Amino acid sequence: MKNTVVTVGRVSVDLYGLEAGASFANEQTFSKSVGGSPSNVAVAAAKLGNHAVLLTKVGSDALGKYIVNKLDSWNVDTKYVASEPSGLTPVVLAALDPPEDPKLIFHRQPNAPDTTIKVDSIPTSVIDDCAVFWMSGCALSQGATAVSSMNWLERRARKTHTIIDLDYRPSFWPSMQAAGIAARAAIAHCSVVVGNRTECEMAIGLTDPDKIADKFLADGVTLAIVKLGAEGVMLATSSQRIRIAPCKIKLVCGLGSGDAFGGALAHGLINNWSTQEIGEFANAAGAYVATKLTCADAMPTEEVLRSFMSEQTAITK
Repeated sequence: MKNTVVTVGRVSVDLYGLEAGASFANEQTFSKSVGGSPSNVAVAAAKLGNHAVLLTKVGSDALGKYIVNKLDSWNVDTKYVASEPSGLTPVVLAALDPPEDPKLIFHRQPNAPDTTIKVDSIPTSVIDDCAVFWMSGCALSQGATAVSSMNWLERRARKTHTIIDLDYRPSFWPSMQAAGIAARAAIAHCSVVVGNRTECEMAIGLTDPDKIADKFLADGVTLAIVKLGAEGVMLATSSQRIRIAPCKIKLVCGLGSGDAFGGALAHGLINNWSTQEIGEFANAAGAYVATKLTCADAMPTEEVLRSFMSEQTAITK
């Protein structure tokens, strides 16, 4: 399965407020899409031409059917997207207040379907043999999914391209300390770590990008990626440390850009690109999606992304 990406974790129907700057206290209209970080990463990887397998669970309601139908339309492999008979598909509301840092309300009833994934939900051969195994940090927070996720990471045992996206959402955890304990346990089995400064502080108590990279690499990670927001991104290996400058864009919505980055990162790793090439491509993917309102619907094909990168080159000359 040389081009297979397996992603694990949450899924939802996302409702995006259309009015920039409007809070939930204001009048709003909403646009509907598929959400959940690992689900978006799967869509991003699939749109770039990879075999993307999503391991998650929806409710047995119309919203669950909507999600599966949309994923199918984007060529995401939904064989392991199960339906929970007694569960309701989660809904997330997003207000562009402000657009670069939208506010979120998660409607996830107790025991949301994507927290009830059992370890036998997917053949071990799929876990063992995929080219990229992408674990969302939120998957480690609750229920059967948390237990299964650690089992799968232990099976991978730092196999090449085992990735933990720290993906820290405080509302999923009883405390930052609890999230940090789970993150560190996961990192011990991963070859790649991806996170922004806040997420890295949660995991290892550091905020300086170089010190973060030093710590991850010293702990056995082969590729440490620190997202720097408006300052771009840093990628570090044992032999090089690369900073990619931010693209020049008119930002519409900050949600989903990190997931576009993730799908592009997986694509670059599968194709054995250089760290520089991966950083530039993934950084551009994140910037492209930040110019759109929704996440999954906006994920670019490689042709679209290359065109966007060419436009960026022309702008910076």
